[in-house]
Amino acid sequence: MKKPHVRWIVLLLVIVGSTLTVANSESETEVNKDDGTIDEESIATSQDVEEDGTSEATEENEVKNEESKETEEDITSTDSESQPEPKRELTPVEIRANELYETAMSLLNHTKHEEQQAYILLQSAAELGHTEALQKVAWARLLGKHLKQNITQAAEVFEELASQGNSEAQMGLGFMYATGIGKNSSQAKALVHYTFGALGGSQWAQMALAYRYWSGISVASNCETALTYYRKVSHTVADEVSLSGNRAVQRVRLLDEVDNPGSSTALLDDDLIQYYQFLAEKGDVQAQVGLGQLHYQGGRGVEQDHQRALNYFVQAAEAGNTNAMAFLGKMYLEGSSVVKQSNETALKYFKRAAEQNNPVGQSGLGLMYLHGRGVPQDYKLALKYFTLAAEQGWVDGQLQLGHMYFSGLGVRRDYKMAIKNFNLASQSGHVLAFYNLAQMQASGTGMVRSCHTSVELFKNVAERGRWGELLMEAHSAYWDSRHSEALITYMLLAELGYEVAQSNAAFLLDRHETDLFKQGERFARALMYWGRAASQGYAVARVKLGDYHYYGCGTSVDYETAAAHYRLASEQQHNAQAMFNLGYMHEQGLGLKQDMHLAKRFYDMAAEASPDAQVPVALALAKLALLFTLKYLEDFEWVHLDKGSIEELLGPDWDIYLMAVLSIIIATLILFRRPHIPAAV
Repeated sequence: MKKPHVRWIVLLLVIVGSTLTVANSESETEVNKDDGTIDEESIATSQDVEEDGTSEATEENEVKNEESKETEEDITSTDSESQPEPKRELTPVEIRANELYETAMSLLNHTKHEEQQAYILLQSAAELGHTEALQKVAWARLLGKHLKQNITQAAEVFEELASQGNSEAQMGLGFMYATGIGKNSSQAKALVHYTFGALGGSQWAQMALAYRYWSGISVASNCETALTYYRKVSHTVADEVSLSGNRAVQRVRLLDEVDNPGSSTALLDDDLIQYYQFLAEKGDVQAQVGLGQLHYQGGRGVEQDHQRALNYFVQAAEAGNTNAMAFLGKMYLEGSSVVKQSNETALKYFKRAAEQNNPVGQSGLGLMYLHGRGVPQDYKLALKYFTLAAEQGWVDGQLQLGHMYFSGLGVRRDYKMAIKNFNLASQSGHVLAFYNLAQMQASGTGMVRSCHTSVELFKNVAERGRWGELLMEAHSAYWDSRHSEALITYMLLAELGYEVAQSNAAFLLDRHETDLFKQGERFARALMYWGRAASQGYAVARVKLGDYHYYGCGTSVDYETAAAHYRLASEQQHNAQAMFNLGYMHEQGLGLKQDMHLAKRFYDMAAEASPDAQVPVALALAKLALLFTLKYLEDFEWVHLDKGSIEELLGPDWDIYLMAVLSIIIATLILFRRPHIPAAV
């Protein structure tokens, strides 16, 4: 009778012997820890081996010697694979490519004036095969940014890098498929590339995917998925916000600039800046502080320049200006390539400003006590100074006070007070206030959870990233007559969800400023971008949608749909143009029931909504009065005229001629009613 336990003992001895043989032949490739301890992973592994060996011995009665040989080979191969591979030495070409890339990035991160030189260096690094440089050069070729635009070359580089798993290249391909630039338009392929790019960590891809799930573009609308992606991007943006605050993102509408030259308040005129500089040189303290803040934070057409900001602040501080002292404290507390970080110097300036009740200085002192920078950490004092600053309306004081109430630092935790202060700070546009409110909304902390509201807040934060600077680059490209570069940049930002970029891209396509697309396709794309901008609340875009359906641009003529868009713009945004159009459609019976009383009502509403509509409304009402008179005469059979007979008599555009005549009459009356100016004696 065979004894299975004997065979099991023999098998165990064979395995132990073979293991010892392998261990001796490997010249001690693994060394035990000095303290003699065994990590949990090793214990778990040994337990698994014992359990497996026992079960096999129970189930099998006979084991061949070849199995022990196979086990020996497996152990040998496992040990050899566990050895770390030696680090590959870089070739001279790779070393040179890295040097060029690092130099280029240092120029991009610290100076704005030398971007052209930085991209020349990036191109040289790309020619040597540097992956990150290739990626940046491909985007530069696509957008025409500092390098000659070459869409075909950009597509080839994106294809090559995407095949290697590069997330930014996946984003590039997704954008090209989504817009039909350099690729045949395919929203399905765009969604695939956006997804791979987002999973790989591309923040642009995450924003594009979040916007698609938020708006339901090519996918089913999903608020929670949009929240996930927007939150990821917002974390990065919030981390990049420093003590100086985020750079201002200028949102300039080309339509407003073209229709109303000089109406844009987002940019400062060069002559005005030069005037302020003249005043600052003459010793005007307010001009010095204003220019210092502009150069410190950047924005309104002024580039960020900490060296010039430092010079202006020093001049104003020497003249006794407390705001300048406080901003000098911020610069020294934060530190930069221009100013060496110094808690001692920052404390000195903050104290001088706070002693004179300056809210910026008070907030700075609170920040130092909150984090114990240069002073002992003291939450009570931090709370005191933040409260003083917040009471004077300073945004940083409101933000930090909200943070202290939220975290219960130096005060009893109070979510209502936190929300109150975050809301106050958000009214001044502080990105961290939006971020904190979004976090509380997303988690339902101190308020009822709202996915919709939290997505809108996170979207606001995400759009304040550094890539928002592309808006002004596209704006500059447009006014430099580089319309193709401007259009592609606006289309890129439109894919990321920027409403201003969507309306500007539609404007460029509407005016046929570029030959990237044929006319029929151009109007269809413009209609799409007007639609996306309208869905984000832009009233003019909603009116444009109505115009496109009214005239049949990019779609078939549809008066009912046009009237529906005009009605939305009228009811939701109180747009005067939409009200006027509804009045005209009621007057003519186009898409709406012909009703002269409703027409007059909408004309009157348009005049009340905007002073600019009063003259067109006056002409329309005069025309309407004439129609009423003709209708009255026709009812009493004194004259028999209808719309067809009037058109036969005066032509199809008789109403335009009538309004022109009426406008001349009104202008003449205004001219004769001007007050007489007596001649000087």
